[in-house]
Amino acid sequence: MVSVTPSIPAEQTTASTTPTAFADLTETVRQLVQLMRDGGIGQLDVRQGDLRISLKSANAIEIERVPTEPAVIAAPPPNAVDVEPEAGGHVVKSPMIGTYYAASGPNERAFVEVGDRVEVGQTVAIIEAMKIMNEIVSEYAGTVTELIAKNGEAVEYGQPLIRLHE
Repeated sequence: MVSVTPSIPAEQTTASTTPTAFADLTETVRQLVQLMRDGGIGQLDVRQGDLRISLKSANAIEIERVPTEPAVIAAPPPNAVDVEPEAGGHVVKSPMIGTYYAASGPNERAFVEVGDRVEVGQTVAIIEAMKIMNEIVSEYAGTVTELIAKNGEAVEYGQPLIRLHE
């Protein structure tokens, strides 16, 4: 569901109501939708001046927010530091925000362990986001040399999870 609510009186015509402005607005909405998909975000509310854009995915959970002080952007957690791949290696990164799980259940064997051979398309982890279990598949083939993320740990978009060496 996409809801765009401009608060411009009907009798008022400005440059912001031109076809070019609407094309720009459409492109902005497309970019916001892509940002939501890439980041695993279920709901987004953006306000700028008299314009309000509210986006909500079909799987979003309704949360009532009480107005507060402006948000302060916190520093990324220490484990979110970029990890460079080794020469001839690759790093599997989290495609979303959520909780990292190395196995499909508490008493199950991990999807991969150090020394295991991984093929392209193989499930290497699960990330739980909004109570949905998302299988993480490797885009690379190689041997697991390091498990960077810890089981049950909260992970950020783009955070390194597993290091592979060809």
